[in-house]
This record gives sequence, structure tokens and C-alpha cells, in this order.
Amino acid sequence: MRVPMALQGVSVVELAGLAPGPFCGMVLADFGAQVVRVDRPGTRGDLSRMARGKRSLAVDLKQPRGAAVLRSLCARADVVLESFRPGVMEKLQLSPEILQRENPKLIYARLSGFGQSGRFSRVAGHDINYLALSGVLSRIGRSGEAPYAPLNLLADFGGGGLMCALGILMALFERTRSGKGQVVDANMVEGTAYLGSFLWKTQQTGLWGQPRGQNMLDGGAPFYATYRTADGGFMAVGALEPQFYELLLRGLGLKSDELPSQMSITDWPEMKKKFADIFAKKTKAEWCQIFDGTDACVTPVLTFEEVTHCGHHKDRGSFIIDSEQSVSPRPAPQLSNTPAVPSSKRDPFVGEHTEEILKEFGFSQEEISQLKSDKIIESNKPRANL
Repeated sequence: MRVPMALQGVSVVELAGLAPGPFCGMVLADFGAQVVRVDRPGTRGDLSRMARGKRSLAVDLKQPRGAAVLRSLCARADVVLESFRPGVMEKLQLSPEILQRENPKLIYARLSGFGQSGRFSRVAGHDINYLALSGVLSRIGRSGEAPYAPLNLLADFGGGGLMCALGILMALFERTRSGKGQVVDANMVEGTAYLGSFLWKTQQTGLWGQPRGQNMLDGGAPFYATYRTADGGFMAVGALEPQFYELLLRGLGLKSDELPSQMSITDWPEMKKKFADIFAKKTKAEWCQIFDGTDACVTPVLTFEEVTHCGHHKDRGSFIIDSEQSVSPRPAPQLSNTPAVPSSKRDPFVGEHTEEILKEFGFSQEEISQLKSDKIIESNKPRANL
């Protein structure tokens, strides 16, 4: 018998947007929520490829009757998720005040770049801009070089999509006590800053006393860095504690009594060169064999091609394959009683489920046909391959 998932029975209406919003919706779907993605007619779908486990309804929200369709959905939903610029939903007559008047239990999640208020709230931006304004970007980069963004992971997906999912879950939990919904104002600037709480809380400890790229955790220390191997691969070293550092030196064939102190910052540049020269003499596989099973905190930097073949990941089933043979990470974290069971089906076409969703929400076939005829909705059922 299939075990119910943690969010089984939770109904989510997700208004199609860029990557952070779809990621948030996918997290909810992976853990059992019924997620309806509301697409604009004529669009190609979720270009970020985060539609796993969702169904698609295509409706033109710019038309009053299209907005009325969405209000009907939200009147019976648990969560609505939107990632437009502030003010857009108000113009569409889909504000929190309107939707929660019809459904006081509705969780209204708003995911934006800069937040629903403030002088930057209505201007355009991307991950790198949100990261910059959070203060975190100023801490990332090599010594003597300009700051650089670590892909678009931190602000878009960490500070944005994941924080929004957390806000939704907390609001759903609170609703079990009050019976009322609330507005979740999630934004990528503040979400990223919150992710960086450790940076703020350690300002006075001396951990960040050196210029960017010259501190222990930002690339300055020889024992917390990556090194190229003889075959062009890389090894990651994180031997912070003295006992782990000693094991690192042993694996490198070095003796601690012949070297400067581990925490001698002035000697770090020279030690990094020494470590780099040694790592460059063996292949990644050889270094893996040397450090395998030790506490030296040395691991290979796995490529996407290598990661699915890693023994540890195989042991845990950390990656999954969908019906189109695409590989992706298994949902995290693992829950012992109600684990996530992500869908293995292909992503939905835009409007693929329009008619079935509207029927579930009480629309008659006559109403659906009229909406379709008037181009308020779009239905794109897949054709059978003969």
C-alpha cells in the first residue's frame, strides 16, 4: 500500500513564472501537494524544467473572465503562489484582499526579487542583483578579483524558491491552529541575506578579518580549497580541524613538524602552492584511493556525469531517473514515515489538463466550451502516436 506523502491533500495554484517560483511549486509537488500550474495561452511552458508532478491549466488572466476563472480556483485551494512584480496581481483584481475575502483559509505566497515594498520593489532584477543587494556577493570571489556569483543558486533557489516553500509550510502549520490563511512575502534579497546569517553573526570573531578571498573559508586557506589533479580533475579539501589537517598532510606525504603552523596566515599562499604541486602529480582516482575512508576531509569534485556513478549516491539512491531518462536529484530531506515520491512522468504541455482541472473545480462542460470558444482558456491534449 502506498504511504501518503506529507503534503497529500494540499491544493496549490501556481502562477507560471521564472525558475524560483516553479522550483518552489516543484518542492511542494514532490512532497505530495496537488499543484496546478496556471500558464498563459500560447506559451511554451516552464523553460526552467521544474514542472515535475504538476498539471497545466492555460488561461488568459488579462481578460476579466480569465481572472474570474482563477478566483474560482483559489476559492477552493489551500495555496496560491505568484512571482510577478508587485502590483501586477492587484491590476488583475487578484490581490490577497480579494482572494482571501472569498477564501479566508487561503495561503497567498508572493515570491519577488526585492519584496512587496521598498524603493526597489517594482524594478527588474536577477539572481546576481539580489545577491549583490543582500551583501553576500561582496564576500564571494578570489583575492584581487571582482566578486562573482556562484551560478544563480543562492538568490533564485536558496533565498527565493526554498525560503518561499518554507514560508508556505509555516503558514499551513499555523492555519491548523487559527483556521486562517495569511500572506507570505518571500523575496530573494532578504532570503539570501538570511541564508548568510552565519556571515553576519561571525563578523566580530576574526573569521573575516582579511580581504575577500584571503580568509579561512573563502579560498584563502590551503586546507580549504580545490586543487587540480594530473588528469585535469579536481579534489576538494576541507581539513579545518587540526586532527583532520594532520591526516591531510599524511596523505600528501608531508610532515607537520617540517611545515609552518596550520594557522600561520602569512604562510598560506606558499602552502597553497606546495599543495597544488603535490596534487598535480597524481590523478583524481589515485587521490581518491589515498584518502578513501580517512577523516582528512578530501573528496573528489564530481562532474554531473560522475555524480550518478558515485558509490555513496548509489547506496542512498540520491538521484532519480524520469520516464524520459533524465537524471535529477531525489527530493530532500528524507522523511521516515511520509517520504517524497516524485513523479516520473514527463512535464505537462501548456494547457494539457485545462478541461479536467476546471471540471474538478465545478465548471460545467458547457462553461468550459464557451471559455474555450472565447479564447479565455486553452486546451492542448497530447495526441496519441499511431
